[in-house]
Amino acid sequence: MLPWKRALRPLTALLLTAAVAVVPAATANAADSAPSTGWNDFGCKPSADHPRPVVLVHGTLGNSVDNWLSLAPYLEARGYCVFSLDYGQLTGVPLFYGLGPIDQSAGQLSAFVDKVLAATGAAKADLVGHSQGGMMPRYYLKFLGGAAKVNALVGLAPDNHGASLSGLTNLLPYFPGASDLIKATTPGLAGQIPGSDFLTKLNAGGDTVPGVHYTVIATKYDEVATPWQSQYLSGSDVHNVLLQDLCPLDLTEHVAIGLFDRIAFHEVANALDPAHASATTCASALS
Repeated sequence: MLPWKRALRPLTALLLTAAVAVVPAATANAADSAPSTGWNDFGCKPSADHPRPVVLVHGTLGNSVDNWLSLAPYLEARGYCVFSLDYGQLTGVPLFYGLGPIDQSAGQLSAFVDKVLAATGAAKADLVGHSQGGMMPRYYLKFLGGAAKVNALVGLAPDNHGASLSGLTNLLPYFPGASDLIKATTPGLAGQIPGSDFLTKLNAGGDTVPGVHYTVIATKYDEVATPWQSQYLSGSDVHNVLLQDLCPLDLTEHVAIGLFDRIAFHEVANALDPAHASATTCASALS
């Protein structure tokens, strides 16, 4: 084997290890283990106070359960009908999701939103996504007709312009063939590399589409979607938020912002119901 080919293996392993290190452990057969009551209850009917169901979209290597063990009950306790899906499955990789082609994942999201709207009778849904789950829905909104079915997209640490893993992806050009190998084996990862064909298409012509309210919630301690400013969107109906502007004491990084940061959760609740929003501060961690 040629030396440069041998070098591809450790680099690819390094990228995957870095990704795995910053996501929660996946649950086997996550879709089957999703609760039948509470969230993912297709008998739930939205209330007059919260007329839109909320669809939660996990990040890379996450799943419909582990990503939302805190946020789903948080929203449910506030009167929302809450749903979550698994997407981006690869054949032979049963434990981890979000690794398939991102455009195909957006198609899975589209089908799931249709299912939720049909079950709840709602005209539109709200989407809340973490990491890839905050970026991928933009493809659904822009290219798959999702804008007519979605009121708001809230992204928690979304990699809207790529996930450089604190600069790790900058090493790829030094390993000929590495990008092709990642694209062939884990296209969901390849699509998130800054400058990828997928991101170029997604962001061409503007970050947003009319009719959808966008919120981005970022943390300056993010080590995945870096620099953290790259998470922000540009558009006339965009609210970009840095957690540390709300609470300087918040040390949340990329994973924790979606798993258990109640300051971020409070800002999610504000985005879902802006008419009844309240100031998000360090004290929001206790709410």
